[in-house]
Amino acid sequence: MYVGMSEIHRERDDVPAATQQLLRSQELGEHTGLPQNRHRWRVAMARIRQAEGDLGGALDLLDEAERFYVSDFFPNVRPIPALRARVRVAQGELGEALGWARERGLSVDDDLSYLREFEHITLARVLLARHAAERAERPVHDATRLLERLLRAAEEGQRTGSVIEILVLQALARQARGDVPAALAALQRALTLAEPEGYVRIFVDEGPPMASLLSAFMKQGAAAKLRIAPSYVRRLLAAVNKTEDSTPATQGLIEPLSERELEVLRLLGTDLGGPEIARELVVSLNTVRTHTKNIYAKLGVNNRRAAVRRARELDLSRTANR
Repeated sequence: MYVGMSEIHRERDDVPAATQQLLRSQELGEHTGLPQNRHRWRVAMARIRQAEGDLGGALDLLDEAERFYVSDFFPNVRPIPALRARVRVAQGELGEALGWARERGLSVDDDLSYLREFEHITLARVLLARHAAERAERPVHDATRLLERLLRAAEEGQRTGSVIEILVLQALARQARGDVPAALAALQRALTLAEPEGYVRIFVDEGPPMASLLSAFMKQGAAAKLRIAPSYVRRLLAAVNKTEDSTPATQGLIEPLSERELEVLRLLGTDLGGPEIARELVVSLNTVRTHTKNIYAKLGVNNRRAAVRRARELDLSRTANR
């Protein structure tokens, strides 16, 4: 139940509350939960890491979740490889995401079912990312066609959460094709369904393209006309802009440190050992080691003391303690 509550708080963009719910779950001990809970807990924490902008940390947790996955009589409707493909899209790793789609044998012409709905929505995301990278018309055309079919199926099944996500992607697909009025029409439907339930991250996670659409929506005064609270749209717009503003700075490095790497770097400057740092950040020791290895590579050092000294030289301590 705590894991489920965490998902609700994360969707409402209350990341601290979402994290606290997972910590409460962890305090109870994995042995007291259902066999699936070890896997579900890590998936939920991975989504929090993604909301924080720590995509590497999210992938680490998804890898752990996959190792702990135990099949039971519940259908696996959100398989971890599909979740990983979404993170790859967010990272700009299009090749990895396309490889997942090929491996799963996914096509826009597949027969649709609830059991594979999440995978097909993920395929639409991959196609939109391919259009953005290659500026080719075919991927966005295929994504549009697939989303239309997915929308009909989700509406017939009364799966409102899926309907909202599909409408959000339809808005982005139409925007990519230059049809802003049609994009705003899809966005309007998504907002109408999402507002009563308090959805936030489903819009915020789409980044600058969604910010552009929300701004256009506000300029048209559409919210008031459609009885959508303008304050709700303003909240979404502010959340998108806040997420973009919190992107780690370049820090004068060839490759910047992520937010999570900055947190690890800050703790490397303390007396805490590896296991204690892992507990502090609620990650595995292996994840801490991976982040530490990346920090050393980016700072051009090969030990903890040198990393801390280099961080002082680059004035990274102030960034790490924001």
